[in-house]
Amino acid sequence: MASRIVAAATVKAVKMRRPIPSRAALVLTPSAVNKVKQILANKEDCIGLKVGVRQRGCNGLSYTLDYAFEKGKLDEEVIQDGVRVIIDKKAQLTLLGTEMDYVEDALSAEFVFNNPNIKGTCGCGESFSV
Repeated sequence: MASRIVAAATVKAVKMRRPIPSRAALVLTPSAVNKVKQILANKEDCIGLKVGVRQRGCNGLSYTLDYAFEKGKLDEEVIQDGVRVIIDKKAQLTLLGTEMDYVEDALSAEFVFNNPNIKGTCGCGESFSV
């Protein structure tokens, strides 16, 4: 059976190409930066905070936060306002373009992820699907 050429393509060098703006891997709000600084203040052996996702909950995925002692070969690194956040290699596509906030009210204090990639969440807000 002979192969057919569906389309042809050529490569051209373009001189004044405008860069396509890319989305940041993760953006921290000022309150999140302050809280991460507080958390890491007395942890001299940590290089930062590690953010990841794991399978859990009624909707599929859940965020994980842990101390980062080293940066993996394929992990993404975000440095903002003196705070270092490592994004686990398995969570990079899930977290792309996410804003990490820290919210305190009368009953709770927690990190909140405003993620544009989420397609659905559970009723309690602890798990999500993409």
